[in-house]
Amino acid sequence: MGQTLTEIAQTLRDADKKVQLIYAFNASGKTRLSRDFRDLIDPKTEERDLDYRPKVLYYNAFTEDLFYWDNDLTGDTERKLCIQPNAFTKSAFEDLGLDINVITAFQRYTQPNLTPRFNQEYKINDKDGKEVTIPAFSEVTFSLERGTDESTGNLKISKGEESNFIWSVFYCLLDQVISTRNVTEVEERETDQFNDLEYIFIDDPVSSLDENHLIQLAVDVADLIKRSETTNGLKFIITTHSPLFFNVLYNELNNKTCYMLNRLEDGTFDLTAKNGDSNQSFSYHLYLKQALEQAIAADKIERYHFTLLRNLYEKTSNFLGYPRWSELLPGDQQLYLNRIIQFTSHSTLSSEAIAEPSPQEKQTVKLLLEHLRNNYSYWQEGAPNG
Repeated sequence: MGQTLTEIAQTLRDADKKVQLIYAFNASGKTRLSRDFRDLIDPKTEERDLDYRPKVLYYNAFTEDLFYWDNDLTGDTERKLCIQPNAFTKSAFEDLGLDINVITAFQRYTQPNLTPRFNQEYKINDKDGKEVTIPAFSEVTFSLERGTDESTGNLKISKGEESNFIWSVFYCLLDQVISTRNVTEVEERETDQFNDLEYIFIDDPVSSLDENHLIQLAVDVADLIKRSETTNGLKFIITTHSPLFFNVLYNELNNKTCYMLNRLEDGTFDLTAKNGDSNQSFSYHLYLKQALEQAIAADKIERYHFTLLRNLYEKTSNFLGYPRWSELLPGDQQLYLNRIIQFTSHSTLSSEAIAEPSPQEKQTVKLLLEHLRNNYSYWQEGAPNG
């Protein structure tokens, strides 16, 4: 029998472990779990203000919602990323002055000459002519610096670069949290705003990174956790849909507890303890196969299932020694099917516009899964787990 996400959050709390790693497919409830966990540990009350000291610091999709674009639709020149004032950004910029650290981290994940610039306080007149103060660190612009006095002006960066920027803010704040909490004597700490923190919850900080940067990010996270001394009391929960990110963390960290989170057909959830990385204990290809079979049986195929299907073909081709996963596709339709999978598995092309695949596309998922099962020994009875 499955559990609610609140019950699973309670399980994670009761485990009382320094590090808990959770693997789950997309759309399995990772972000909702992070919210339910926050509500369990630190429920919101009407008395809170910006000076409130939280018990949970979390990074998830809601963190990204604190940042939004003003695209200057009139002049099309003054494009800027606006920052919603909150305790998260106030700690990073106003209180701790982490703006230079954020710029350095962001350039490490993107490119050295893509430069964010934070605003200082300034005044403008609103549409009614009333003077309004724009606070410092409430806006950031981006430009490509050319090594001279010239730059490209204000750029609208990509969604992936934007996610990397927001992650860089969180990463630098987390670095400061750990440094502060490692000071044993409370009265000697640089700030008291992290004294009540109990948990750091990181939900899938891996979007739009290539494998090299993904590995770098996982190593960075692991280094921070290892630097966090057990005596400071901080505990970490990390969820991800990326086997590579999970595996790097698994191998980098000691004394961690690992789980697999599954969403069941009745809408409840299952949290299963695992020993080993995704290749050793998750039988990852079997979970991909099971997720696709359940979606086909329930006629609930969504765009992300094409990504799962592609991952399944990639893992099978690696195991069987094929140089390209597309070589496993039916020969008479190889080019066409390759194009279909590539197109539907990239959110920037189609999934953001249309979540529901067409009947023909759903049939393609079923056809290609059956083709894989029926034609390759990797899927025959008794074949080794990947």
